[in-house]
Parts: sequence; C-alpha cells; structure tokens
Amino acid sequence: MASSPPLFYCCSPRILGHWNSKFTNNSNPTSSSSSSFSDYKSNSNSNSNSCSPSPYSSYYLNSSYNRQGHNCNFISHSGINNIWKCQSLRAQAMSTTQGNFASPRSILKVEDKPEHLLVLVHGILASPSDWTYFEAELKRRLGKKFLIYASSCNTYTKTFTGIDGAGKRLADEVIQVVKKTESLKRISFLAHSLGGLFARYAVSVLYMPTVSSNKSLIAGLEAINFITLATPHLGVRGNKQLPFLFGVPFLEKLAAPIAPFFTGRTGSQLFLTDGKSNKPPLLLRMTSDCEDGNFISALGAFRCRVLYANVSYDHMVGWRTSSLRREAELVKPPKRSLVGYKHVVDVEYCPPVLSEVPNFPPEAAKAKEAAQNEPNTQTTAEYHEIMEEEMIHGLQRLGWMKVDVKNEWFHNAGTGVVAHVADTIKQQEIQQDSSPYITASL
Repeated sequence: MASSPPLFYCCSPRILGHWNSKFTNNSNPTSSSSSSFSDYKSNSNSNSNSCSPSPYSSYYLNSSYNRQGHNCNFISHSGINNIWKCQSLRAQAMSTTQGNFASPRSILKVEDKPEHLLVLVHGILASPSDWTYFEAELKRRLGKKFLIYASSCNTYTKTFTGIDGAGKRLADEVIQVVKKTESLKRISFLAHSLGGLFARYAVSVLYMPTVSSNKSLIAGLEAINFITLATPHLGVRGNKQLPFLFGVPFLEKLAAPIAPFFTGRTGSQLFLTDGKSNKPPLLLRMTSDCEDGNFISALGAFRCRVLYANVSYDHMVGWRTSSLRREAELVKPPKRSLVGYKHVVDVEYCPPVLSEVPNFPPEAAKAKEAAQNEPNTQTTAEYHEIMEEEMIHGLQRLGWMKVDVKNEWFHNAGTGVVAHVADTIKQQEIQQDSSPYITASL
C-alpha cells in the first residue's frame, strides 16, 4: 500500500479561515442485509458512474439531494442529550471541600474530558510515529474534546500476519482505550493505506446493534466518521492497481504468486488468492454481512464515510481501488485545487446504489483456481474483473464521500489534506446534535 509516512506529508501547515457553510450529514446507516433501499431508485446493472458532482466541493449542501435516479429524503434527527453529564457537572460545581465551592479550575478539568475518540491506523510496515505530523495538526485543529489515539498493535512486520488477524488486534486495542476513558461518547477512524482494511475488519468486531434505537454502536460508542487515505479497498490485483508495476502484464502476473513470500498472509489477501479455490477471498467477504462478521452493517453505522484517493503519484495504491471506482468511471480530474485545500482537486458524494448482495459464482471459483495454480495474464484479468465488480456491488450499497487528491510528487500535499480531513471531522461534530439522517436500509 502507499508507503509511509501516512499520506501527503511535508510543508508547514497553513491556518485556514473559519468555515461558515453548513455541512449536513450524509451517512446512510443500515439495518440488515436482507431488506432493500426504499429511498433510492437506482439501476444496479448499470456500469455508469452513480456519483454526482458533489456540493461537497464547496461544502454547501441543501437539506435534500435530488438527482435523476437518486431521490434522497432527509429526516430530522435529534442529538443525544447528555443529561447525566450536565447533572455531574452541576454537582461538582456545587460540591464543597470544607464548606467551599469547587474551584473553576476543577470544573474546567471535568469539562475538558474527551468525548470523541479518533483512532489513527497506520499502513504496511509502519508505526504510530508515522502519524506524528498528522496527529499534531489534528490536535491543534480539533481541540480537547477529541482523544486522538494512534494505534500501536500492528507495527512493522505484524502487518504481514493477515488483515483479519490485524483487525482483531486493533479491535482489542480500541476496547482497552474505551474502557480506560469513561467520558467517551463518540468514535471515528482515520486509517491510511492497508490500515483502512484493518479498520474495516475491526469495526465489524466492535459492531453492536441496538434494539431500542435505529443507531448501532461501535465499541459501545456512537459511530461518526470512517475515513480512509489511499486504501486498497478492491485489493491490488489487476491493471494499474499496483502502480509501481507500471501496468506491465508480465510483472502483474508475477506479483500475485510471489506476494506471500514477501508480505505473508496479507499479501495473498490483497491479491485475492487467499483460501481454497471454492471459497470467496476475504476482501469479497468483507463487502457484506456474513459468518465472518457484519462488515457492511458496521460501516453503515457511521454517519459519514470518506475515501481519499490519489489521482496520481501514489506508487503503491491505484486511484481505482482507493476510490471504489470502475475503470470506466475514472475521469480526468480538475487541474485546480479546492479553495483553501491545496492538492484536493475534487469531491463527490455517491449515494447508496441498490445492488444485490455480492456472491462468489462458480465461474469465479474456477477463475480463482486458475489464478492460484496457473497464473497468466488472461486468468488474472478474468478473475479480477469478476471480483472487482462483486466488491463494488457490495460496498456501493452505502453512501460514500470521495475526495480526489492530486499530488505534485509522492506525499507532497500535506497541509491541504490535513485541513480537509480536520474540517470534515469538525463539521460532523458541529452537526452531531441536530443533523439530519438519510433514511436507508439494506
């Protein structure tokens, strides 16, 4: 996946002006994988781009979004009133020590306790230190209500032990953090490269459906943002999915069989050749709710899902796999950056698309067996085309905000992307108590 540091580092940070535009919620929480979307009418058999040029480009959104083929109805959602917290603060303010009121300083400490856990997940062969710049900027921009925690359970070669194993370790780590910080009420994930797949697996482990409310929880907390930076959501098999191979068929043919020797179990999972030939690869299983976990419902629990993708110059992760797009949906990006966000060139909001649950047909099993045992350009292409379409079908059942970044070279777009990520998180925080929800179910 994209090499460390996490994404788009360097340059000194610029201080942005305050956002005055209102940012409405664009999450699409899901209930179960068996029901259909009632609020969206889409042609699931069409291969055309279902995403629209988004008003997110200027971060102005109307209370409703209408587009031919997609009618989204917003309903008002009242925020969570933390009555117990107010009572606690009032009690502490009125408590006495030898007959004296509590000092303003002690009250401030109570009010400054973090309420929102933001988990940072690094990529392949990396460590928490790779987040140093990003973490410092996020702390400065987001304030004391956020507990920003850089995961440390999957450092360096531990990233080779498999996406499922790394995801379970991450879930255990998050549970420990939550247990130690009782003031937490909300949770978000910001993951780079391979870490995005670890995070997707982890949230399925942490997923907690609720009976009394239509809002499911992650690790017992309200799920707000799920953000990935240059993550290979569709794997790395196929033309230009692994850009450092330059799209050369001979090199791409050799990459899959030798990947496990260098990157272990994780490598075979990324190339979609893991497991027996008659069993779907892990990345395909992670696009639906199955016996391995409630993967799609867990993602659907988040109010906002965002994909940051490198249009060019990311030598490890291609544009298509990091933005969940088909080859035909890749269009030439704008040349100019968005105002205030250097190198962020385009933002699209893609509403949910009515699709069937992804499956692993007999022809896919046959193609996988050929790709495992006798890899060649033809079998590799056939297998990847089948798998890519099925994975897209599964993940497009949720709405996504897609942010395209055009680097000058490698990770040279630091401040603009950090600012964009921070402002996206802040706007969701501002709207947390009164934002509308898009009604949708799977």
